[in-house]
Amino acid sequence: MEVVQKTNRQTPAATMLDPKIVGPAIGSAFAKLDPRAMVKNPVMFVVEVVAALTTVIFLRDLATGGSDLGFTFQIILWLWFTVLFANFAEAVAEGRGKAQAESLRKTRTESQAKLLSGEGREYRLVPGTSLKVGDIVLVEAGDNIPSDGEVIEGVASVNEAAITGESAPVIRESGGDRSAVTGGTQVLSDWIRVRITAAQGSTFIDRMIKLVEGAERQKTPNEIALNILLAGLTIIFVFATVTIPSYAAYAGGQISVIILVALFVTLIPTTIGALLSAIGIAGMDRLVRFNVLAMSGRAVEAAGDVDTLLLDKTGTITLGNRQATAFRPIRGVSEQELADAAQLASLADETPEGRSIVVLAKEKYGIRGRDMAELSAIFVPFTAQTRMSGIDAGGSSVRKGAVEAILNYVGGVTAQASTAGNTVRALQPQLGSDAAREISAISDEIAKSGGTPLAVAKDGRLLGVVHLKDIVKGGIRERFAELRRMGIRTVMITGDNPMTAAAIAAEAGVDDFLAQATPEDKLKLIRNEQANGKLVAMCGDGTNDAPALAQADVGVAMNTGTQAAREAGNMVDLDSNPTKLIEVVEIGKQLLMTRGALTTFSIANDVAKYFAIIPAMFLAFYPQLAVLNVMHLASPQSAILSAIIFNALIIVALIPLALKGVAYRAIGAGALLRRNLMVYGVGGIIIPFIGIKAIDLVIAALHLA
Repeated sequence: MEVVQKTNRQTPAATMLDPKIVGPAIGSAFAKLDPRAMVKNPVMFVVEVVAALTTVIFLRDLATGGSDLGFTFQIILWLWFTVLFANFAEAVAEGRGKAQAESLRKTRTESQAKLLSGEGREYRLVPGTSLKVGDIVLVEAGDNIPSDGEVIEGVASVNEAAITGESAPVIRESGGDRSAVTGGTQVLSDWIRVRITAAQGSTFIDRMIKLVEGAERQKTPNEIALNILLAGLTIIFVFATVTIPSYAAYAGGQISVIILVALFVTLIPTTIGALLSAIGIAGMDRLVRFNVLAMSGRAVEAAGDVDTLLLDKTGTITLGNRQATAFRPIRGVSEQELADAAQLASLADETPEGRSIVVLAKEKYGIRGRDMAELSAIFVPFTAQTRMSGIDAGGSSVRKGAVEAILNYVGGVTAQASTAGNTVRALQPQLGSDAAREISAISDEIAKSGGTPLAVAKDGRLLGVVHLKDIVKGGIRERFAELRRMGIRTVMITGDNPMTAAAIAAEAGVDDFLAQATPEDKLKLIRNEQANGKLVAMCGDGTNDAPALAQADVGVAMNTGTQAAREAGNMVDLDSNPTKLIEVVEIGKQLLMTRGALTTFSIANDVAKYFAIIPAMFLAFYPQLAVLNVMHLASPQSAILSAIIFNALIIVALIPLALKGVAYRAIGAGALLRRNLMVYGVGGIIIPFIGIKAIDLVIAALHLA
């Protein structure tokens, strides 16, 4: 099949000034005039219909020598501009995704796959397009992975720059939560056996291209509801407009169809009708530029309405690896002595915890590494059976590990020494000694604080405890406070015991926690929240997270996770950064805020148009309406033309805001409503008065009406 070669793809920062976006968007704006496309947007479809109707009337008057042809032509011209500007807004929003999709298509090429037929490494080359679900292929260093699949054997470093834009390789291995591989990525070292899990044309890359170019974007329930509202308002104003001629006839006059059309177009909510589709597309695009793929616009919208946020502890709330933070010696032992022994026992420990002990001893006590060759050191690696590691060097034995394991080790050394009749300096004779009890007391204190204790012993002598701690990420408490102000409840999910979980939850500032969580527990929690009318978001990467991801309203699957997790979620984080769930919620909130703000502005700016057009239409019949001409517009024709021009230009002016989104602020629904009413409601009333008056001055100066 077609795959993507190695590339350092960067998401294009498309703007309205980018010729690569604007050029095609202009052509697309005309192509979208097709009534079959326009009917999807009821408001703008009606504007197109009346624009076509007035065009026919103009051509008739032009042939028969009608009057006011120049004024009529200008009205018709700006009606078509109104439709084209709406199409242009949608086309610019779509253009960003199409540019990203095109950058992927340019790097696609035909590939050969090494199809395995047995348990060995014998293979035959076949076209990637011929692979079927369940086939097993061998991928070696330098090969491209021919299709989506799961690693069933081997470990390899993989370059995923084609989908993430990051050049740093990642590890993929069989089993666990890092077994999924994506077609088009490249193996850099070693080899892996991959079981194909995606059929031709439905790989992750194929779906990614369709998503970013908007081919699979469907309107969300909120968007559909708003479209119905706008269509309803349009129908109401249709009836209101068609009744006006009878009132004019009753007053002894008549109103032309062109003026009625102008009134109708300025009455209906054309601004939000023109920008609604662009707002939805731009919301998904903001996620794509953030390296998150939303499988539907509904998922983005749901993220904006989330009430409960479930977050895994490790890697999301904490840094992911426990760090040594303190050395706690028992009585009679100095911190320097404990630190020296703990560092010595950790020199061969390549785990993050072991490295942190070495660093802490160096930074706090100036203890530097030593030459192991001179000491003739023998390293004792950590095993699940012994639960400890250490070193035998210079006639001394140092061990560090789980408290229970070290106490048992010390007891064994003591028994051996006593049996041999040896005298061991400062040796604790029994596990029930004061030293053992003190070690246990320190360990309990550390555990209650949410930490992990590691006991240290040298030559059968207990020295103290190293305090390992889950380091809560900097600024995460403030982030949770922001979410709380937004009305979102945060729940930490962890496999830790309740005591440790409670301590970390308190430090991080989450609202609640679920300790010793099983897949069933996660699913039950989500269902309970949803039963209470809440929308729930969570992230996960393992097969055991798949049920919860599928149940959650917003399920963000890590790209490094299993195929089951990626298929269960309705979003995929290409960077596999669990903390991004918070940003996903913020982007969803921004989408809803943008839609609400521009809807408020659209309805509010109609007020100024009423003051411009209504006096102009009825002034000849009802001179008393002159008091409504608060803008002192030059003439009735100038007033009508100014309102129509402003109605078209405001769409173009608001396209950048629709694409970028309104500035995000973590405030509650009530405060947000007040802000929208003040900024976009009041602003939507004031700006059109200024804009229409400015256009009127230009029209009067150029004698256009």
